[in-house]
Amino acid sequence: MAYKIVASQCSACGACEFECPNAAIRMKGDSFIVEAAKCTECDGDSPRCIGVCPVENTIVKA
Repeated sequence: MAYKIVASQCSACGACEFECPNAAIRMKGDSFIVEAAKCTECDGDSPRCIGVCPVENTIVKA
């Protein structure tokens, strides 16, 4: 299962996009999205996108 970004909470800072090792995060409209097919949840490690997101609970399990 992949992660998703809650668009209404996304500050569009871009930190998550550059941290993703699979290039699964991209800008769409005014916020970022996670492409589920590319998200590997960092292969069991702590998800990098969540670690760099400045807004708590913006990146959640889909």
